[in-house]
Amino acid sequence: MPPPLPLSLQDIVAFPQPGMNVPGAVQFSPNGRWLTYLHSESGDLTRQLFGRDLQTGHVQPIVRPPDGGATDDNISLEETLRRERMRQREFGVTQYAWSAKNERLLIPLRGSIYVQDSIDGDLRLLVSGDSAPCLDARFSPDGEWVAYAQDAELYVVPATGGTPQQVTSGARGAGKTNGLAEYIAQEELDRRQGYWWSPDSQWLAFAEVDETHIPIYRIVHQGKDAVGEGAQEDHRYPFAGTPNARVRLGVVARSGGDPVWMDLGNADDFYLARVKWLPADPGSDGRLTAQRLNRTQDQLDLLSFDPQTGTATHLLRETSAVWINLHKLFYPLKDGRFLWGSERTGFQHLYLYAGDGALIHQLTAGDWPVESIAGVDEKAGLVYFTAAYPTPLDTQLLVISLDGEETRSLTPEPGTHGVEVDVGHGRFSDTHHSLTQPPTLTLHSLANGAVLQTIHQPTDARLENLPLPPPEIVTLQNRRGATLYGALYRPPAHFGDGPFPTLVAVYGGPHAQTVVNRWLMTVDMRAQYLAQQGFLVFKLDNQGSARRGLAFESAIKHNMGDVEVQDQVDGVRWLAAQGLADPVRVGIYGWSYGGYMTVMCLTRAADTFHVGVAGAPVSQWDGYDTGYTERYMGTPQNNPDGYTSGAVTTHVDKLQGKLLLIHGMIDENVHFRHTARLINALNRAQRPYDLLIFPDERHMPRKPADRLYLEKRLCDYFQTHLARP
Repeated sequence: MPPPLPLSLQDIVAFPQPGMNVPGAVQFSPNGRWLTYLHSESGDLTRQLFGRDLQTGHVQPIVRPPDGGATDDNISLEETLRRERMRQREFGVTQYAWSAKNERLLIPLRGSIYVQDSIDGDLRLLVSGDSAPCLDARFSPDGEWVAYAQDAELYVVPATGGTPQQVTSGARGAGKTNGLAEYIAQEELDRRQGYWWSPDSQWLAFAEVDETHIPIYRIVHQGKDAVGEGAQEDHRYPFAGTPNARVRLGVVARSGGDPVWMDLGNADDFYLARVKWLPADPGSDGRLTAQRLNRTQDQLDLLSFDPQTGTATHLLRETSAVWINLHKLFYPLKDGRFLWGSERTGFQHLYLYAGDGALIHQLTAGDWPVESIAGVDEKAGLVYFTAAYPTPLDTQLLVISLDGEETRSLTPEPGTHGVEVDVGHGRFSDTHHSLTQPPTLTLHSLANGAVLQTIHQPTDARLENLPLPPPEIVTLQNRRGATLYGALYRPPAHFGDGPFPTLVAVYGGPHAQTVVNRWLMTVDMRAQYLAQQGFLVFKLDNQGSARRGLAFESAIKHNMGDVEVQDQVDGVRWLAAQGLADPVRVGIYGWSYGGYMTVMCLTRAADTFHVGVAGAPVSQWDGYDTGYTERYMGTPQNNPDGYTSGAVTTHVDKLQGKLLLIHGMIDENVHFRHTARLINALNRAQRPYDLLIFPDERHMPRKPADRLYLEKRLCDYFQTHLARP
């Protein structure tokens, strides 16, 4: 076999990465016969909908989108922003849904809504989005209706076709929206829905969002050749310490009419975190529930409502001395009981409650967090769930009885398992990958985990032709005695045994984890390329990062940019003690929070870090949004010292090394204003820096030419300033 080809810059920017043309959005058909998924026949980012007949093994295309489907160039601004919220890169068919009752398929495409009445049926246009995009289209539970938001209002149309009916009013032209999640809900609370069908398909709960009191933040498209329409965007962006959107929860009949407003309490400054209807089955009364999170995000209330009157019943309250990590572990059972997730022990676990909110008992326990409920077989009394188990680097599917008997793993292979359980609770699909294994998709027995069918195996020729050694996982102790996980990408053998010029690839922020037993670690093509150029590349999950429990996360409370920097310094010192890192040639790079960390490390640890490339860095936390920033930092009003010490601009006078700043000018998440404010501070402090801006890019560059140029500049920067002693 010929030796692998060296990596090129083009390999870094090619999507999908080697082995990552993997079926996505995997679902069982309601009758259990088909496994459907989105996949690309051509190996690129353009996906179609396919189905595998689980009886015969036959695979067939179900939907190939007309005109190629969605691309970055043919969708509306509203859809573009939703793609940004979802971090979505794929094109073509990007989402679909089954109707549980009649085997219909719903396919949103380029702002329009299409329906297909069976696997072999014809795709037909249900609602055109030519006048305004149709957003968040969803079937009613009986499959006979489709609801969607359009031009700030909520609509319903028969799934068989017909004239859409507007069911809400008063938002359009008033600066409000009905049926859409506000920015903070989408970006920071992981709630992308703004309406919810009742189980009997007769009613819709919806969020009315009022942002008229939030000042407009204008983003100008400075790189456009023409000015005028489309050359600017106006966003209602709630900065930390300033007013949030005002949200009401209403219930309206499917046919329209006056809504009934749910009683969310007297407080007018809260987050509508979650909404769910209780099942309309024996033991349940079909009530509506909502989770109300207070502004300081240390108290979460679960409320139940009579949808006919709006009267609320308080079911339970969670409080935290750290912060509330929102979850999707509220699972109503048909007999009226419900499952609930809580971090009251320091790790997210499942609890069983009576319908009136009385605790029955704790189900799961251990120094590991439950992450999702994959399914509940109420007849058998079994709960299937995923967890960071048995180590924080893995994700497995486990099962436990509702009585709380012994937990059992159904996916014992180390790595990351993404699962879907069929409605009959007999099988599950498993997308499994690890540092040494590209993703495979297999069908398993839910009884014992045995493999029933192999759906997808990687066929990417690049897996054989490119050198992609898996990174080495290491553990170390920081100065406080906490165990940290790291990953090493070593240079090839011809560079010797070290010490090497070293690059730290950092994120460092909460709600994220960079060192994981998954294939995406191995196909971090930038890290692999830099390692082949002779750099030792290192990743370290500092305190504050996810999946390690509240105590580990809470080290950064009200003090961002301090403990994280210390941990990254401890990581470099550990590398130097192993003879791996050359302590006088250490660089760092990262994006978003990682960009913030890059500049913080160059300033607050200037004796350790000498060269940095910072992408889209937050420079001052008062310039970021309420939902994220206040969870960890409080407000600028009640934590002024934390905001001052946590600002990059406070420390720029300590900068000694080389700094390259990169930012997209139409970034609506971390505004270009952050880099502009940082530049002002650098200028005042008379500190040199380099700058690379992308006038037409948002938070992460998408255009192939821009991404290629970004990688060239980043790699050249480290070669120029760090590779040689």
